Amino acid sequence: MARSPLIVSTDRGLYCPPGDFHIDAWKPVARNIVTHAHSDHARRGSERYLCAPDCAAPLRHRLGDDISVDTLDYDHTLDINGVTVSLHPAGHLLGSAQVRLEHKGEVWVFTGDYKTDPDPTCRPFELVRCQTFITECTFGLPIFRWKPTEVLAAEINDWWRHNIANGRTSILVAYALGKSQRVLAMLDPSIGPILLHGAVYGMTEVYRKAGIPLPPAEHASAENAKAHKGRAIVIAPPGAESGPWIRKFHPESVGVASGWMQVRGHRRRQAVDRGFVLSDHVDWPSLQQTITDTGAGHVIATHGYTAPLVHYLRENGRSAEEFATRFEGEDEADSGAPAAPPTEAAEGEGR
Repeated sequence: MARSPLIVSTDRGLYCPPGDFHIDAWKPVARNIVTHAHSDHARRGSERYLCAPDCAAPLRHRLGDDISVDTLDYDHTLDINGVTVSLHPAGHLLGSAQVRLEHKGEVWVFTGDYKTDPDPTCRPFELVRCQTFITECTFGLPIFRWKPTEVLAAEINDWWRHNIANGRTSILVAYALGKSQRVLAMLDPSIGPILLHGAVYGMTEVYRKAGIPLPPAEHASAENAKAHKGRAIVIAPPGAESGPWIRKFHPESVGVASGWMQVRGHRRRQAVDRGFVLSDHVDWPSLQQTITDTGAGHVIATHGYTAPLVHYLRENGRSAEEFATRFEGEDEADSGAPAAPPTEAAEGEGR
């Protein structure tokens, strides 16, 4: 007889029926396990949150100090109504975790967002074997294949040097939480001054307090923009490059760090000088390898190219389906700034 599913998709978010808790709920719930602090996975309004210890500070930074947060050490277990819950590093950003559930001999894993590439700003991805694997597939097409980190670092630093030679300030657009700190760790501070947009600076301080080693950087201001004009690199969140904030850095060269830069159409629509193919999500080869290595007999795809991934897996003899979720993957609208208290008008904004 078929067992009841351990995780289902509901109008409030992913839900574990036997444990009576949610995971990455997109509406307020009583008990919410959070995989990481990006705004499409962590929404304000739930009564209690459970996350990995190094996720608590980014989560409070985004949602507010008044939220109720419990933490569970990686690889430790917690019994919730008979369901054994554990958290395992996802390699996506600081505090990101996969959620492992075990109940009556069934083991399910929900990845949240993850990557398997090395990243000095967060714990490395940990493979967790399971029977049912719920995986993101933001970049679930064969076209998406990432370069080694050292190659991307060289490309970014060479671009910065080129801009200095031409008297332009370098503006590099990257998400304030996760991507910006990863980019910052790639920069060679001997090239010139590093400045950070306010949203990036605030989250970078959270990383520094967590003990993540990062190059020195200043909070970008009109004064240091003028003092370092034509020499600095400035890390800013999506949207900053099209607003009045950027004017203080003129003349500037704007680059974007995103997995979507793999697609020429995205680069053209961004209308920027340079695109760097840098993502904090798993690429196609690593996605396929991870699915195989988990040993899962059934795969559930969430957010991204779910239909193509499910079709591919079925064509190759795997049991697969997709879950409808409100997760957005690499969402250009996510500034990473602290979230305002939710209102009915704001619920559909997809922050």
